[in-house]
Amino acid sequence: MLRTLLLVNISIAIFMTIAYGYQIFYIVVGLFRKLKETVANNKEVKVPYHRFAAICSARNEEGVIGQLISSLKNQDYPSDMLDIYIIADNCSDDTAKVALSLGAKVVERYDEKRKGKGYALDYFFKKLKKEYASIPYDGYFVFDADNIVDQNFVKEMNKTYSLKGYEAMTSYRNSKNYGQNWISQGYSVWFLTEARFINYPREFLGTSCAISGTGFFVAQSLIAKNGGWPYHLLTEDIEFSVNCAINGTKIGYCDKAVVYDEQPTQIIQAWYQRLRWSKGFYQINLRYTTRLLKGISDKKQSFIKRFSCYDLLMTTAPSMLLTIFSIIFNLIMFALCMNDKTLMARRVTSIASEYIVFAFINTYLMMLLRGGLTILTEWHNIKATTKQKIISAFTFPFYMLANIPVAIVALFGKVEWKPIQHFAAEKTDMF
Repeated sequence: MLRTLLLVNISIAIFMTIAYGYQIFYIVVGLFRKLKETVANNKEVKVPYHRFAAICSARNEEGVIGQLISSLKNQDYPSDMLDIYIIADNCSDDTAKVALSLGAKVVERYDEKRKGKGYALDYFFKKLKKEYASIPYDGYFVFDADNIVDQNFVKEMNKTYSLKGYEAMTSYRNSKNYGQNWISQGYSVWFLTEARFINYPREFLGTSCAISGTGFFVAQSLIAKNGGWPYHLLTEDIEFSVNCAINGTKIGYCDKAVVYDEQPTQIIQAWYQRLRWSKGFYQINLRYTTRLLKGISDKKQSFIKRFSCYDLLMTTAPSMLLTIFSIIFNLIMFALCMNDKTLMARRVTSIASEYIVFAFINTYLMMLLRGGLTILTEWHNIKATTKQKIISAFTFPFYMLANIPVAIVALFGKVEWKPIQHFAAEKTDMF
C-alpha cells in the first residue's frame, strides 16, 4: 500500500511537471522580453486603413450597451471605415432601441433553443452575407456589451493586421472594476496573467495565441472559409482557438489594443460562469483531443503548428481532475489506514496527510507567485488603489482554488448558457 501511494503521488507530480513545464519559459519571456515595436526610426509605420465591423451580441444590456457604442464611436480611426452592429439576442428590454438611438446597426434575433454567443454570431454572419454583401469588410471585432474599448484599439489592431496579416487576433484584456471585491479582482488578475504571461510569450515566440471571449478580431477570409461561425460549444472562443491550431491558422496578439471588461462581483454569477467554462472545456476534450493529438504527432507539419496543438491541448486538458483524483486517492488511503497501528499504516497516513496539506499549500503559493508577478509587472495598467492591488495578490489563489468544486460539479451536472448581469458605467471604478 505504501509503495502504491508513493508511486501514484510521484507519477502525478512528474507528469504535471513535464506536461506544463514549458509555461515556466512563458513566465521568463513575459518578465524579460518585449514585443517588437511597429515603429521605424521613431516614426510610426504608415499602413492602409481597412474596413471593419464591430460586433456585439447583447441580451438585455440596455444599461451598459451605450458605453460600448460610445467608446467605439470615439475611436482614433476613420468613422466611415468602422461600422457597429449590435445583435439584440432574445432581448426583452430596450437594448435594440438604445443601440439604434446611438447610431449602431441592430440585428434582432429570437431563438430560445439555441442560446449563446456562438449561435448569435453564426446567425449574424449568415444574415450579413445576405443583406450586407455589398459592404467589403476586411474583418470583424467581437466585443461583449459591458466592454469599454480603448481609443486606439482599432488603430492598433489595424496596424498589426496590416503588418502581419493574421486572420485572427486577440487583445490586451483589462478590467474596469478591478477593485470592486475579491471576485472581480480574481477575474482581473487572471485575464492580465493571460495577456502578460501566456499570449504575450506566444506572440514573441511565434506560436498561436488563443482568443478569450471578447476583444478579438477575425478576418473576413476566415469567416468565409468556415462558412460563418460554426462554434457552438459552451466555450465557443476556445473551440475557435482549438480549430485554428488544428488547421494551422495562427492567432496573433496585439499588446497595444486594450479592452476594458466588467468582471462579475457576486458568487452566484461567478459560479455559473465558471461552471459554463469548465463544462465547455470538457466538451472540447471530448470533441477535439484526438485531432489535437494528431496535430502534435504529424511530422509533416512545422514545429510551430505541432507545438500550438500541444499548447492548446494542455490549456484545455482537465488537469484539475487529476489534482482532484490525487487528493481523493490520498484521502482514501488515509481513511483505510487511520485505525491501523502498524508501522506501515502509520507511514501511509503520514505521507497521505502531508501530501493533501502540501497540495493546497503548494497551489496557494504557486498562484500567489503567479498573481503577484502579474500585479507587479502590470502595476501601472491596473486601475485600483495600492491597497487593493496588494490584497488581490493574496486573494487570487482562493479565486483559483474555487475551480476545484466547479470542476467536480461541471463533470457530472447539466450546464446551460446563462446571461451575466452587467451594470451601468457609474458603478465601476474607472469611468
